[in-house]
Formats: sequence, C-alpha cells, structure tokens
Amino acid sequence: MKLRLLAGLATLLGLAAFPAAAQFTSVASPTGPVTAGPYIIVDAHTGETLLQSNAGAPWYPASLTKLMTIYIVFQDLKAGRITLQTPVPFSAHAASMPPAKLGIGVGHSITVEQALESLVAHSANDVAVALGELVGGSEPAFTQRMTKTAAQLGMTATTFDNANGLPDPGNLTTARDLVLLAMALVRDFPRYYGYFRTQHFMLGKRQVGPGVKFVHMYAPYADGLKTGFICASGFNLVGSAVRDGRRLIGVALGFRRADLRDEFLVRLFDQAYALKTGGARPKVWQIHNDGGQPPVVFSQSECGMIRYDMPGDAVWLGTYGTWATARQVYDRGTTELARMGIAQPGKEYILPVTVNKKTRQAAIIADLQPEIAQSLCADYHARKQFCEVKKPQDFQSPFKGFWR
Repeated sequence: MKLRLLAGLATLLGLAAFPAAAQFTSVASPTGPVTAGPYIIVDAHTGETLLQSNAGAPWYPASLTKLMTIYIVFQDLKAGRITLQTPVPFSAHAASMPPAKLGIGVGHSITVEQALESLVAHSANDVAVALGELVGGSEPAFTQRMTKTAAQLGMTATTFDNANGLPDPGNLTTARDLVLLAMALVRDFPRYYGYFRTQHFMLGKRQVGPGVKFVHMYAPYADGLKTGFICASGFNLVGSAVRDGRRLIGVALGFRRADLRDEFLVRLFDQAYALKTGGARPKVWQIHNDGGQPPVVFSQSECGMIRYDMPGDAVWLGTYGTWATARQVYDRGTTELARMGIAQPGKEYILPVTVNKKTRQAAIIADLQPEIAQSLCADYHARKQFCEVKKPQDFQSPFKGFWR
C-alpha cells in the first residue's frame, strides 16, 4: 500500500511542471487578491448556477472523496443492508492508512454511526477504507461502485480509485460534479444528512473533532458538508447553507490556505444570496466538464515548507525564546488592534527562525490591510516598542530577517 501511495504521489507531482494556469483565477479578499481554483454556487432546489469559475475543470478531490463514500453508506442504511449500529471491522489494510486516522487496531471495530461521525469530524482515512470494505467486500470493489454511482448521478468527469482521497491519479472530479454529489446527499438522504453537522463526538473517553470550520464561520446558515486537502489539490471545501428558506451549495477548490478558502466561500455565499437572477442562469448539469489533467497546487518540495501565502501585510512584534512567549506578544498585539477599533484583527503567525542551530519564535500578526499594519506599528513606536511592517515577499525561507 505504501508503494501504491508513493507511486500515486509521484505521478501527481510529476504533472506539476505543466500547471493548467487557466484553471486558477484571482479573487478579491479584504486584504488583497487571492489565487483560487475552480468554484461554484448552485441553488439546490432548481440547480441554477448562480456563480462559477472553471467549474468543469479537472481536479483531485482529496478527502472530498469521502462524500461519495458517505453517499454509498447512506444508500445501504436506507436500504436496510446495514444499520447505524452495525460493526465496522478494521483490516490490516484499513489500519495501515496514514493520518488523519482514528488509529483503530486490526480486528477491532466501531459502529457505522461512529464511522460516519469520524469522516466528518476528523476525515479519518482508515475509517473510509474500513467502511468501503464493509459495504463493498474490498476497497477495489467499493471504488468500482463509487465510480458507477458517480456516473448515475451525472458526475461525468469523476472516477475513484480509493475510498479516502489519498493521492492517486485515478481519483478525479470537477467542481460541477462535486456540487451534483452534494445536491444528491441533501435530496436523497434527509434522514441522515444531519451527520454533516458533526463537530465533535466521543469515542470511548476520547473526543474526536473538530468538524468543518465553515459551519461556524457562516452560522446560523451553514449546516455541513466536508473539507479536503492533499498537496496536489490544495485546500478544498464543499459547503451548504439555508437562508430565508433557500438552500445553496458551494464548492471552492485549490486554495493555498484553509482559512482563505473558508473566508472566500463565506463571501461567495453572501454574494450568491444577494443575486436576483429570476432563474435565468444555466443549470449546473448544463455546464460541460473540460477533460484533461488537473494542475498541481503544491509541488512535493513546496508542500512541506513554511509559507506565508497571504495577500495582506504583516506586523512583526519581535522574536522570542519560546512559542508561548511569542503567542503572548501576538495576543497583546491583537488586543491593541481591538482597542484601535479594528474589526478584522489579522491572523496568528508564529514563525520559527533558526540561526546557527538555535531556534526562536517570531511573533507576527499576519494578513492585515497595509494602512492598519502601519497604524499599529506607529502606535508601538509611540510607546518606544519594537514593531516592523513586513510585505508578503519578505517571507523567504530560512527567514533570517526575522532573527532578533
């Protein structure tokens, strides 16, 4: 299995030399432009496509694969072939999956209900495979059913080669296809759809979670579904919301940070709900899938690196001996921003800086509007305290410019 994963990853990353730049677009954020992959917002009742960009472009689904795993489990629950209390045993194959995982031992089991909760709240790779083996007899047989089901739902560019979305060139989809899958989950399984609201659950004495942050960020309207990430695909999200009795479903793919992805989808939902289209825009099934190969968001060498990847300026408040001290300095900085009446306080960015084999932690408030960053440093300078404004391009590994 490890060889299979490595081979799949090598194939995906080998495509990085030929990125499909047309599949990316620049979208606005409060602090500057952000690079996004395909996205789409659809009215779940009518299928009207309210907003979209490159929705038919090929993409690696990552853990959004688990939406189809869940769909098929819901099918078998509805048909009575399994129940929520049916044991889900873990084979050696399932237990061998890399994180995120529950870590259930070979021969042990959890219930179907616990398995569903773990897929939403923890995106557990081992659980997805265990469910596939329970329902399909083997993971390969289950993935054949996944691909067949995708075709039945009109997901014309979607194939699956595993149950969890780990790197594999055989796992392919589009934003168009993913929104069709989410629509089907809402439409076909109203009894079970509530599992997509799972934020935490108890597994014995262990609390597992948290779930999808977007649900909190777009409260009280958002009510699920799922996130996904592998290096090749970047950060992805399928979300659903009900506002004024109208359900919209959105997909956002290919972001370089999870928070930028979540914030973008919140803005996109707001924009879509404000539209008055009269039903005149194309239906989602009228969007054509493009074919071809997906781009790669992060190459293998880039994926594990510390990156800034934010459009806004940053405020550097010094570099300290421990993470806890740097965090305290960051907290004091955000308190000062609040005192100044700043509604968007920026993002925590504690940066490890190593010089001569010694590591210290830089306290940074990231992704600020330039005028806010300047105002905060002016306030610090008036009190004769250290503060420097940094631009995104200043964050270059190994970050020796942040040593102090």
